[in-house]
Amino acid sequence: MLVLILAYLGGVLTILSPCILPVLPFVFARSDKPFMRNGFPMLLGMAITFSAVATLAALGGGWAVHANQYGRIVALVVLAFLGLTLLSTHLAEWITRPFVALGNRLSQRSSTGDGDSIWGAAGLGVATGLLWAPCAGPILGLLLTGAALNGASVQTTLLLLTYAAGAATSLGLALLIGGKVFALMKRSLGAGEWVRRALGALVLCGVAAIALGLDTGLLTRVSLASTGGIEQKLIDTVRPAPAPQPELKAGEPLPVEGTFPSLAGATKWLNSPPLTTGSLRGKVVLVDFWTYSCINCIRSLPYVRGWADKYKDHGLVVIGVHAPEFAFEKDPANVAKAVKDLGVDYPVALDNDYAIWRGFNNEYWPAHYFIDAQGQIRHHHFGEGEYRQSEDVIRQLLTAAGQKNLPGGYVSDAHRGVEAAASNDPTRSPETYVGYARARNFVGGRVVHDDAHDYQAPGTLAADQWSFDGRWTVHDENAQLDKAGGGIVYRFRGRDLHLVLGPASDGKPIRFRVTLDGKSPGADHGMDTDADGNGTITGQRLYQLVRQANGSGERLFEITFLDPGVQAYAFTFG
Repeated sequence: MLVLILAYLGGVLTILSPCILPVLPFVFARSDKPFMRNGFPMLLGMAITFSAVATLAALGGGWAVHANQYGRIVALVVLAFLGLTLLSTHLAEWITRPFVALGNRLSQRSSTGDGDSIWGAAGLGVATGLLWAPCAGPILGLLLTGAALNGASVQTTLLLLTYAAGAATSLGLALLIGGKVFALMKRSLGAGEWVRRALGALVLCGVAAIALGLDTGLLTRVSLASTGGIEQKLIDTVRPAPAPQPELKAGEPLPVEGTFPSLAGATKWLNSPPLTTGSLRGKVVLVDFWTYSCINCIRSLPYVRGWADKYKDHGLVVIGVHAPEFAFEKDPANVAKAVKDLGVDYPVALDNDYAIWRGFNNEYWPAHYFIDAQGQIRHHHFGEGEYRQSEDVIRQLLTAAGQKNLPGGYVSDAHRGVEAAASNDPTRSPETYVGYARARNFVGGRVVHDDAHDYQAPGTLAADQWSFDGRWTVHDENAQLDKAGGGIVYRFRGRDLHLVLGPASDGKPIRFRVTLDGKSPGADHGMDTDADGNGTITGQRLYQLVRQANGSGERLFEITFLDPGVQAYAFTFG
């Protein structure tokens, strides 16, 4: 219910977003008609069409996006006709004559009064829904991410429909007010004809703005600046961040937080035959939710490995539940290679269907759940940090299970390379996704969905801004380089810069070169680059490209790919 409320409020806020401007003329074109026969059917058609298209785009892949591109073209033509009919009553009669003959009333015919058709209004709503491209702010990004994560479901469509209903509500209120203003102007000033022509001109301007991509380009950037903060506050209010775990006191009993959910939903097991909650009774269990390209998970792995090794002969069983974030992380071969490369030798359950994830009601990577010998969850921890407290919990549960002579001390904090702890710089750049479903702070023009496009990075970037350069095809969760010599530019803050990358489907290695402020990184190179900035992509994983030797100041990062086909997913910083 809380998420539904959040979705609805996010939709309501779209009236404040400049991204709504191109479709406003289509909505107000019927502001002088009865609302229930014109405005309401139009807004309903718009909401249903948007939610259907957004669901298909989130779940159905590129074919759905391509199909919608053709629908947008048809919708632009229909609404251009609408604008022309508003400009001239004589032109309206001529344009709408064949539509009337075919029984099609999508176009308004002010001179004959046929503009009151409910089905005509709904048809214009369908056309508007095909054109509407709301800015992917925090709330819509959260909904699209959930759709991609949870797959096709009634809940997915309901959330998107609720978001669209919120937008329709605010537009409906504006339409009711606009209709009263329109009627007042006609009565008091006799300006009805001029208002109608002005609306026609605005409709044609809206068609032009959408055809030129302003709704997903310039207006998107303005919108994110204007409404992103409000949406993030709503998210924090409706679904606040988890409260920090209270500091445990020696000898104080741990609360019971629930029972050990089933592990039967695992799609495959690595390093072990399938485990069950029943077979684990009598053991203390640590369940670690992770995914192998997640930098936060990678930085916590040394502790999880350390606990598994240190207490395996004293009744502790560690289970890594691998819940993928990106599609390539669902490939068992990729996960098996990562498990080997990362030195993970304890049991790993592949949770490709998120069945175990849902059983724990989990929402985080990494997430640690501590389960006692009776099969009860006694503690949890989300994210990095508080490792000594977590080890104290393990020791307390093992002691309660009858274990004696436990090894002393704590697992070492001396970790190097990509597994080293983050710098904890509060000003470091945020996690940044490259795919259009969750991309933020992109500059450099319009992002074309699922089609090849030539991008040019701007000459200057502000902090946390980034851009493509060269010919790229941008998909929902990644971007693929179509021509050698292209790259990505990012002005970042942080000690470390990581980028999740992978080769093309043929698996051929891809060479790249990194620069910082236009120069070779030298001592600031990462584990996957040399001092000259050279590196090679050989698999789908997280690559550490920068580790600043001194501090975490602002730098201009650029990566140039010398071969085509690279797939880029997400930046993270340390």
